[in-house]
Amino acid sequence: MDTVALAVTDGMLHFELSVAYEVFGAAPDGVVEPWYDIAVCGPHAVRVGRFLLEPDHGLDRLQRADTVIVPGWADVDEDPPADLVDAVRVAHEAGARVASLCTGAFVLAAAGLLDGRRATTHWAHTETLAARFPRVEVDPDVLYVDNGSVLTSAGKAAAMDLCLHLVRLDRGSSIANAAARRLVVPPHRAGGQAQFVTTPVPAQADHPLAALFPWVLERLDRPLTVEDLARRARMSSRNLGRHFRSVAGTTPLQWLLTQRIRHAQELLETTDETVDAIAAATGMGTATTLRRHFNRTVGVPPDTYRRTFRAQARPGANGIP
Repeated sequence: MDTVALAVTDGMLHFELSVAYEVFGAAPDGVVEPWYDIAVCGPHAVRVGRFLLEPDHGLDRLQRADTVIVPGWADVDEDPPADLVDAVRVAHEAGARVASLCTGAFVLAAAGLLDGRRATTHWAHTETLAARFPRVEVDPDVLYVDNGSVLTSAGKAAAMDLCLHLVRLDRGSSIANAAARRLVVPPHRAGGQAQFVTTPVPAQADHPLAALFPWVLERLDRPLTVEDLARRARMSSRNLGRHFRSVAGTTPLQWLLTQRIRHAQELLETTDETVDAIAAATGMGTATTLRRHFNRTVGVPPDTYRRTFRAQARPGANGIP
């Protein structure tokens, strides 16, 4: 059982703390393997917004965790407590994966974990983070950044995205989608998606793209092009790109590739189909093309992914593409 430790102290943001506890604190329905062992760690009873929180363990518990989550830090103009910074640094040196949510990035930066690395935080504080920690490569335009053992997210909803991303890395796409379903949130938003989009994913029936998304998801086995999508949406390719950027924070082709990869993950986890068959079912054409895009996006070949996550997938755990 993986241990996830939440590092808390006075001045933490309760939303991000609650998000992490909700994701890692309870297994989705149908998951029979042991879920995460979650530990709330702090120096003493701490004030989190208007709430008083009593940690289960001291900060020294962080160094025995597999993953350490540092929630948002309320006042970025103040230096985070030295004992928290030291405990996070020691935990990483001991081998823990460390992730910050929202302005928790300031704690990781103070610990030196972001030196020479890409990182992000809430868009309202990216300039402050870059100015205070010039050795950090701050990216203000993404939802989260995964550096392997060190991860950072933007604010609020992006904290949920990063937590679900960690579940996806540990347990596979099907179980991450089941967790998202339990929390009634979208199953996956790529870390490279823009932080700020002018409108949410369209729910209104009269939105220009409202009917396009489900139409595409039902046809992932076909070699769709931007021109096909534009024709279906009854607009020019340029206008389609503009709408996609405002709604999804990415381009039509990148969005389509993401859906194909996600569908491939689910098929690898839940079926015995060959890689060639999955390539055809996801519109990749050939196994070679699927392997190239899958390896680049997920970080491992399809066969390795299947061996890793097939045993963890359970019937009914598939998410909606």
